[in-house]
Amino acid sequence: MANSRRDFLRNLTAAGIGASALGGIVEQASASGGVHIFEDWMGVLVDIPKCIGCRRCEFACKEAATQAAEAHGSPKEAERFRPEPMETFEDKSIFSNGHLRRPEPHCYTVINEFPNPEDSAKPLYAKVNCLHCNKPACVSACIVGAFRKLDNGPVIYDAWKCMGCRYCMVACPFAIPTYEYDNLFTPQVRKCTLCADEYNPNNGKIPACIGICPQEVMTYGKRPDLLELAHEKITRSPDVYLDHVYGEHEVGGTSWLYLAPKVKPFTELGFLDLDFSVPPLRTESIQHGVFKYFVPPVAWYGLLGAMMWLTRPDENKADPATTEGHH
Repeated sequence: MANSRRDFLRNLTAAGIGASALGGIVEQASASGGVHIFEDWMGVLVDIPKCIGCRRCEFACKEAATQAAEAHGSPKEAERFRPEPMETFEDKSIFSNGHLRRPEPHCYTVINEFPNPEDSAKPLYAKVNCLHCNKPACVSACIVGAFRKLDNGPVIYDAWKCMGCRYCMVACPFAIPTYEYDNLFTPQVRKCTLCADEYNPNNGKIPACIGICPQEVMTYGKRPDLLELAHEKITRSPDVYLDHVYGEHEVGGTSWLYLAPKVKPFTELGFLDLDFSVPPLRTESIQHGVFKYFVPPVAWYGLLGAMMWLTRPDENKADPATTEGHH
C-alpha cells in the first residue's frame, strides 16, 4: 500500500510540473502579436467586371490538383479531382438554380453568376476560393500546426499533421475550408493552396487558374504592386469600378484582392461584409486564455483526488462498533 501511495504522489508531482510548464508555454504564445505584412508576399488581383463566367479556372484548378495527386502517388485521390472535359464547364445551366456555389473538397474554386443591373443580358461573375489571409485564422486555430503561411504568401495544409478537429473550418471568416466527410479512413481538410503545395505542377509558377483565363481577369504578382494597380484602375475608370479593393483591409488583409463594378457592391456579389480587425488576435486571446486557466484546475483536481484517496477509510481496519461488540 505504501509503495502504491508513493507512486501515486510521484505521478501527481510530475503532472503538476508538466501542467505548470504547459501553462508557461501557452502564456508565452498568447503574447504573440499583430499582422506583419511582407513585401514579397504574392497575391492575385481579380477584376470582376472582366469575367465572362467561362469556368476555365475551375477546370484548370481540378486538372492541376489531379496532376499533383498523381505525382504524389495517390491514384484514388487523383480520380476524385479529375475534371470532366473542358466543354462541360461551358454549360452555364449550373447557375440556373439560383444557389451560391461554394468550394468543395475536390473543387477548390467556383464561379457564381449575378444579375447585372445595367444589362440583364450580360451577367456578372465572381470567383470564390481561399483568400490566403495575411493573418490566417485557420493557422491560428490549428493546435497541431497543420496549416501554415509560407514566406511568399500562400497558406498551405499538411495532412500528416492534421488530427481532424476542424477548428480551422470554424475559425475561417470566409467559411472556405471543406472536409472530406465521405472519406471514412483518411479524411482531409481541403482548400485552395495557390498551387504552392509540393507536388503541384504550378508550384513556383503562375497558379493554374490564372494562366488559363482567356480574359486576363486575374493578375498575379507581389501584393503591394497589386494594390497599386488596383487603385490605379479605380482612379483611371471611376465610372467602372467601385471605390473599394476587397481584401486590402478586410480581416487584416488578404493575398487575393478584388475589384467590383460600380453598379454592384461586394455584398451583392457573394462577399461577406467583414470588418478590418484580425480574427486571430481575438480568438487567440480567448483560446490561449482558456488553456492558460484550464491547466491549474486540472492540478487542483488531481491534488483533491489525492487527498481523498489518502484519507479514505482503511478497509483493513476493523469497525470500532464491531470491535466493541466482541467485548
